[in-house]
Amino acid sequence: MNIFSLKYFGIFFLVISFFSFFNIIYSYYFNLLDNLNNYIFTFTISLIIGLFLVLFKKYKYEKINLFERIQIVLIGYIILPISISIPYYFNIENLSLVNCYFEAISGFTSTGFTIFNDLDELDQTLILWRSSSQWIGGLYFLFSILLLIDLFDENLKRSLTNYISLNSSEIFKQIFKIILIYLSMTILIFIMLKLVNLRSYDAYNYSLSIISSGGFLPNNNFDTTFNTDISKIILSISMLFSFFSLFFVFNLIFFKKKNINNLSEDINILIYLLIVIALSFIFFNYDNNFLNVLVSISSSVSNIGLSFEQVPKNLVFVFLILTILGGSFFSTSSGLRVIKVLTLIKFSLNNLLSHSKPNQIYSNKLSLNEISTNINDINKYFFAIIIFIISLFLISILLTISNLDFESSFKLGILTIMNTVNSEMYDLANIDFYKFNIFSKISLIIFMIIGRIELLSVIILLKKFLFKN
Repeated sequence: MNIFSLKYFGIFFLVISFFSFFNIIYSYYFNLLDNLNNYIFTFTISLIIGLFLVLFKKYKYEKINLFERIQIVLIGYIILPISISIPYYFNIENLSLVNCYFEAISGFTSTGFTIFNDLDELDQTLILWRSSSQWIGGLYFLFSILLLIDLFDENLKRSLTNYISLNSSEIFKQIFKIILIYLSMTILIFIMLKLVNLRSYDAYNYSLSIISSGGFLPNNNFDTTFNTDISKIILSISMLFSFFSLFFVFNLIFFKKKNINNLSEDINILIYLLIVIALSFIFFNYDNNFLNVLVSISSSVSNIGLSFEQVPKNLVFVFLILTILGGSFFSTSSGLRVIKVLTLIKFSLNNLLSHSKPNQIYSNKLSLNEISTNINDINKYFFAIIIFIISLFLISILLTISNLDFESSFKLGILTIMNTVNSEMYDLANIDFYKFNIFSKISLIIFMIIGRIELLSVIILLKKFLFKN
């Protein structure tokens, strides 16, 4: 393992220690001292490991290849949740290591599956810890995209920056910008939720969950928390923060005509979103429940998955499709990414038209893009869809073997790979993960991680290990 990976993991162990320290302060301030020692222990362990890895050896930047970067991202998703699972293990009696790790992985991958059925029975500090794990995982995911930038095509790279390959000055510049924008957007969501009279505790937890595209709730009162029209509108808008690129607002503020490609993807998915909302308003605006549908649309496209209980059951398939498509490539949402699917559709149509009119020249670029997508990038998009289908088939079979009916296995498989919480709009709200056997939980853990890394990276890993020559 190279020095860069040690520094990389060390930074996130320090982030975990910071949130552990916050829980310690919160416990002292509100006199919630029953589980204080557990957070002190987590803080001490993560701080020692973090400082050791960061200060272990003076780091000199060395270029690492794509396979090494994929390894770093994958290993991080495995080892960092171990530290996150410590408070679960010591706070709750008779909770197995597998259950603790499952909850930690679900939070760190911003999925939101939970083994806890009654959130009101949990200690407030543990609720904060669950929400914090999502925020840390969302930040890790954004950093991972930066590491795996070479997996993306040139058009998508340019929505982030003008550089093509990693170098020390550029990567630190982008890391600083990511942290600043991610933190600022979290604060903005918190302020927006406070405007609809959420108490600070709930607004804080929801802001950490929403910005990271996570699905953990601070209580069982989601429907009553957002029971007014204005609160539903604010909630819908806030969830779209994890649908668009992290840099969307930044690029709008510092817009220059020559950098139109920086806005291209977000403008395209904005058009896509407006079309979806318009069609939903025309065809599904009945019983005065359109705002509930709007929340579900925003939640689905952002891969959050939260919804109200009163959602039309005939829209389950629509919400699943929106979840599969996902959002922008540099957002905290998962999914196949809208821009990739649109590019594949346009490429396919162009090929069909080229046979009927062979003398006609067809461009593969989407509107606002100055550069056409080349065949190598088309192949990447195609392979990502193939891997998604294979992954969905495997997780569905594994869940079916575990005595879950096929329909539920199929829908839960989609949500697992897309890192989206099960809820009423998918007709899966009654699933009890605590009762799942160890085999099922391990299967879900593996595919939650697979869903969080770029699907194309799975092919690269398989190629490296299965075809070494």
